[in-house]
Amino acid sequence: MTASSGLKFFSTPPHNCSYLQNQQAITLFADPEATMTNMLYYQLSGYGFRRSGNYIYKPQCVGCNACLSVRIPVNQFKITRQQQRVWKKNQDISVKRVAATYYQHHYELYVRYIKERHADGDMYPPSVAQYLSFLFSDWSDTHLYEFLLDGKLVAVAVCDVLKNGLSAVYTFYDPSFESRSLGTYAILWEIFCTQKIGMDFLYLGYWVKNSPKMAYKRNFKPLEILIEQQWRPLIDDE
Repeated sequence: MTASSGLKFFSTPPHNCSYLQNQQAITLFADPEATMTNMLYYQLSGYGFRRSGNYIYKPQCVGCNACLSVRIPVNQFKITRQQQRVWKKNQDISVKRVAATYYQHHYELYVRYIKERHADGDMYPPSVAQYLSFLFSDWSDTHLYEFLLDGKLVAVAVCDVLKNGLSAVYTFYDPSFESRSLGTYAILWEIFCTQKIGMDFLYLGYWVKNSPKMAYKRNFKPLEILIEQQWRPLIDDE
């Protein structure tokens, strides 16, 4: 497959789906040898592509289109009462942007998070090489945000800056603070950060209707889905 820009794409052999049990998935990758830029990445995001390290990919499964790109139009976002409680509970957390590079204490938190929350996933077991190749790239405009409680690192959010918003690449946090709902708090913070810097959208990656691990994304409304290169609101009964 070749885009009009001349960029080539390659598909993987079928492999186990990360989201749906007993399903086979195929992943489409942009040519890793091609020159990638943040603007080209933004353009490809309009076709449903995401970044993992230096790789640009999207699901391209036979007979299945369950993986839908989703984003929050942040200036229309309506916070729920439960989200307001999470926001209020975490007002003692400070957030600091740091350079997008390797930090040992970030990695140690990532290891703990993966081991305790995602030991059954394809990112287990974690390693430094896997961590670096997953979150960072040579060409993206990536920001790291530290969430600090009394000076202690409790979460890290990794975001890419696109032309019209932020793309939430990944968030990992200290599992011992479960009562604070740090995953929800991080998304709320990213929504308000996107508003503050004058951008319109927070991209949340893929949503899969029948995947329990993706259900939380529907809690942020309004949520838009990408269908045939057109964004439209996700309605409640979908």
